[in-house]
Amino acid sequence: MTEPSGLIGSAQRALRVLDIVGSAGDGITAKAVARQAGYNLSTTYHLLNTLVHEGYLVRLGHGRGFGLGYKVGVLYQSLCAELDVGQELRDELHHLHLRAEAAAYYTVFRETDIVVAAVADSPAHPRATPLDFGFHEAAHATAFGKVLLASLPRRDRREYLAGAGMPRLTARTTVRAVDLDTELEHVSRTGMAAEIEEFRPELACLSAPVTDATGRVTGAVAFSVPSTNFASRRLHLERAVRSGAARFADLLAKRPSLISGL
Repeated sequence: MTEPSGLIGSAQRALRVLDIVGSAGDGITAKAVARQAGYNLSTTYHLLNTLVHEGYLVRLGHGRGFGLGYKVGVLYQSLCAELDVGQELRDELHHLHLRAEAAAYYTVFRETDIVVAAVADSPAHPRATPLDFGFHEAAHATAFGKVLLASLPRRDRREYLAGAGMPRLTARTTVRAVDLDTELEHVSRTGMAAEIEEFRPELACLSAPVTDATGRVTGAVAFSVPSTNFASRRLHLERAVRSGAARFADLLAKRPSLISGL
């Protein structure tokens, strides 16, 4: 894919280093960063030192190299606030994950994007890669994406899909707008979306809408499980995702209004 003009190469390199350090877990050396990024060691040290100075990375002791800095946490908290997902909602999602024995997701609209705002999983029931906090792609192939797309007026939906595209991710991905429209009409009627191996092979997902007091869809709760045991667990997961979405709606409705002085 051709990159747009006007991009700053040094900023791209710094962000690449930040991604590598963040993915490394418990520290990574400069040499390892340079090897993964494909940069020479001198350039890598300059980038690492700049990110340390600005607070986005820290030097770890005992030869562990570099780790994420505390400014990253501040950015994460700011994004959580912008996505309107606080600790109470994250805790509730964790409880849903435990009760359903499935990876759990909460997704919302962010302007014209459909964004994963929170994820709860465990080693026994891991999240689907790359469905993580901030993921905003493949709405046509994910259950939560279908729930949120179904809530849009058809014109807005077409505009969204024209920009996002409908790439074929697996042999089962819906890639024709007319077929997706038919499916989304069913989602709108039933208040439930499912996808089996449309986003990833051997993966199945279920989702239900989170609504406000007027019935407007503001988000979605979803579960993902291996497709091999989806059929046997479907009824249990449907009950869990409906009750979870209703619980989220209740929690959001009980929040104090952010509008004052009116």
